Amino acid sequence: MLNTNTNALGIIFPNSYDLLVPELVNIRLMASIPFASRYRLIDFTLSSMTHSDIGNVSIMVNNNYHSLMDHLGSGREWDLVRKNGGLNIFPPFAEKDAKPYVGRVGALAGILNFLKGQKETYVILTDANIAVNLDFKAMIQAHIDNGADVTIAYNEQELPESLIKLPSNGRCFYYTFDIDDGRVTKIYVNSKEGGVQNFSMNMYILERELLISLIEEAYVHGHEFFERDILVPKLNQLNVQAYKCDGYIARINDLKSYFDENMKLLDDYNLNALFSGPPIYTKLHGGNPTRYMEGAKAQNVMAADGCIIEGEVENSILFRSVKIAKGAKVKNCVLMQGTVVEAGAEVEYLVTDKNVTITAGKEMKGTDSFPVYIGKNQTV
Repeated sequence: MLNTNTNALGIIFPNSYDLLVPELVNIRLMASIPFASRYRLIDFTLSSMTHSDIGNVSIMVNNNYHSLMDHLGSGREWDLVRKNGGLNIFPPFAEKDAKPYVGRVGALAGILNFLKGQKETYVILTDANIAVNLDFKAMIQAHIDNGADVTIAYNEQELPESLIKLPSNGRCFYYTFDIDDGRVTKIYVNSKEGGVQNFSMNMYILERELLISLIEEAYVHGHEFFERDILVPKLNQLNVQAYKCDGYIARINDLKSYFDENMKLLDDYNLNALFSGPPIYTKLHGGNPTRYMEGAKAQNVMAADGCIIEGEVENSILFRSVKIAKGAKVKNCVLMQGTVVEAGAEVEYLVTDKNVTITAGKEMKGTDSFPVYIGKNQTV
């Protein structure tokens, strides 16, 4: 058993950025999107917290959370079955007058009594649209050493085109910022700037008592978003420090980035960069190893357990129990659990959701810039 760090608790917002991937969240939320053959996106955040000895984790679900609850169960795989703390899932209707939240302010306002009853000094706030193996203990230590009120994790990268083209709907925001000697001096909301930016990972550390105070004040004034409505106006009052993350980061911004980030893991360099740290835990299924039948051809494939390959597959990500029939050809595809490609079918640049069937002899091809998506339980 891992030791619990009683100094910090984690709060995860699994629905953040659902609007960016409407195809993939029709039956689930961002945090439970399958990734890297056998994982869900939330596995990376939860595993990072577990390895950082954070044994008190709350998940603020909003909608479409059945698949996430099924995946997480009691939290046993992440050592979060605890008498005190452990895994807590807060639905949006915990109170009579509660409504689905828009931003973090409303979500946290609904659990203020819970926050006031905890003993941890620090709180980690994070979304779940990023796959990263992050040492939160190092981030907490940097927060303490810098005497920070708030610490924000970030990485340096160019802004994805899909984010720059986001419509102004007032509900989906991303943040970049200026840094002077480690301190955040200005936060930009939905910047359109080109070139490499200090791109927020939406992971924050602050003291629990400070968080409670900030949320109480913001909620009274009808504010919704922690970053836009709290941090931006208070940059001159709060010591907001930046924490640079140099590790491998897979950030999901749209269907194309989902496809690309999966395919990047077929490169051993990227795969090792993401998984070279502490292990990433996930729900155990206990399936049989993948079987490559006589005559099968496979090249550069990441396949989870339970797959049966009789045909040809190249440069592809296969989730659990995918079946490639004899004579079928699969190239540059991401096939989720239970997908069946029948005899003689040819598919390329395809993303299939769970339990999709590509019928015999069918030919379906997208492109590298526009992969084709097929929804759950569809037969084509």
